[in-house]
Amino acid sequence: MCFLLFFHLYQAFLLLCFHLQISKMAYGKLRQSAASSILVFYIAVILTQMYSCRGESQVIGPLHPIVALIGEDIILPCYLKPVLNAFAMTVEWARPDLNPRFVLVWRGAELALKKNVLYSNRTSVFTDELKHGNISLKLSSVKLSDQGTYRCFVVELGRDSRIQLVVGK
Repeated sequence: MCFLLFFHLYQAFLLLCFHLQISKMAYGKLRQSAASSILVFYIAVILTQMYSCRGESQVIGPLHPIVALIGEDIILPCYLKPVLNAFAMTVEWARPDLNPRFVLVWRGAELALKKNVLYSNRTSVFTDELKHGNISLKLSSVKLSDQGTYRCFVVELGRDSRIQLVVGK
């Protein structure tokens, strides 16, 4: 798919270059400046497509802190973009300030042995949504001590996102 898209963009680029040469000869500077602007646009589009087609996925979390009240169940949103099936991937949810730091580790199933005891029976992922790239964490019965920075890390991709949780009374 990426190759075909790149090929079509490249063809359009060549056609525009040809048009630029003709307009330069026939219409002078006014037509040339418009064609030059379009040429710059096409170069930007081609470079963007080349970057996005490299297959590099991102782990996307919210840009703003998540706010919760004590006792609530909340979701710390995190997604793979472009969408990848994360069911068989290793997803680590952690709090770097804790020891052990893991809130939840998923590797085809939850690895409870690695989990910090503060989060026992309170965290989960949406197993049916993992195939759609949804690696969000559900945290039940929020406590004041849950406040902090969470790291959502996908081992196979070497990518992460950090989510700030603010807990109020």
